[in-house]
Amino acid sequence: MTAAVTADAPERGQGERRHRPLPAWALGLIGLAGLVAAAEAVPRAGLVDERYLPPFSAMMTALAEQAATAEFWQALLETLRGWAIGLSIAVVAGVVLGIVIGSLPLVREATSSTIEFLRPIPSVALIPLAVLLFGTDMRSTLLLVVYASFWQVLIQVLYGVRDVDPVARETARSYRFRALTQVRTVTWPTALPYVMTGLRLGAAVALILEITGELIIGSPGLGKQIAVAQTSNAIAAMYALVIVVGLIGVVVNLVARAGERRALRWHPSIRTEAS
Repeated sequence: MTAAVTADAPERGQGERRHRPLPAWALGLIGLAGLVAAAEAVPRAGLVDERYLPPFSAMMTALAEQAATAEFWQALLETLRGWAIGLSIAVVAGVVLGIVIGSLPLVREATSSTIEFLRPIPSVALIPLAVLLFGTDMRSTLLLVVYASFWQVLIQVLYGVRDVDPVARETARSYRFRALTQVRTVTWPTALPYVMTGLRLGAAVALILEITGELIIGSPGLGKQIAVAQTSNAIAAMYALVIVVGLIGVVVNLVARAGERRALRWHPSIRTEAS
């Protein structure tokens, strides 16, 4: 009996290894390959007019042509610069104001209605104001980026400060910790996971508004290049630039998640994910 059970154990282990599910990255590559195949097959099968949706191979050819020009790389740098500056301003402002507002109950109550009024306003509604103030300069798009991503960070920081253990806060006060010491030792460790979530959300929103501002306002960047390609009837080049924007979004998300895991390697959620 024992020998039979022992003999069956390796067979079960081999069966489990044979039926082990594919990792997430492999499934993602399979899905991406399916999307590329569909983008190539649908226009060639005549289901969609190639004038409006060229095959994927034509997009890649147009992307190679774009990558050989200095204008493409200059536009890419302008987009990344505007995104980085806007996100940095939003993160710093959101963290500082979030900690200050969240730590002072009177200030939190006084500003709650203002925050709830301003937060739902779409950033694109500020485009006329931005154009009036700065024209088609990069600052117009920067205004949209900062406004949109600021709320993502601020709201998360407010939730994080609110989540601080009252006992820990009162203990720090009873020991007469200075305000900055309380923030460093009590508030910040609790709020940091919320800050990283706000940073990840703000990074994606900042990229969306950066491209939107360039596309509508006409400030320098990939969004403007997309608009120029569309008006010039260079449809393959337009889709190629859209693919580049999508790839930037994927890289931004991967970098944000990697930074979140590194900054929160001590947090139970990250330890559970790693295990």
